[in-house]
Amino acid sequence: MAKTQLNVRVDEDTARVARERAQERGMSVNRYIEELVRQDTGEAGHTFVEAAADFMKQYESVFAEEFGSAPGGRTEGPRERRGEGKSLSR
Repeated sequence: MAKTQLNVRVDEDTARVARERAQERGMSVNRYIEELVRQDTGEAGHTFVEAAADFMKQYESVFAEEFGSAPGGRTEGPRERRGEGKSLSR
């Protein structure tokens, strides 16, 4: 993705905290601010959900082998197999 320069003015305390937080996370202030904006716009959450879906798809057979499948192709957990919880099947 192409980068563009954005200049902002903040008070001394805000600048100090931004520098400290970025350093604590091992990243530049630019990267820190970029991540804050992404979180605010929901991009980070969307990216996480996509990654989790890809992970589940990639390891679906492993989970099915380990935990079995409920009716309708849904995976049932150990509690459902023991009859302790509601099945999530539709």
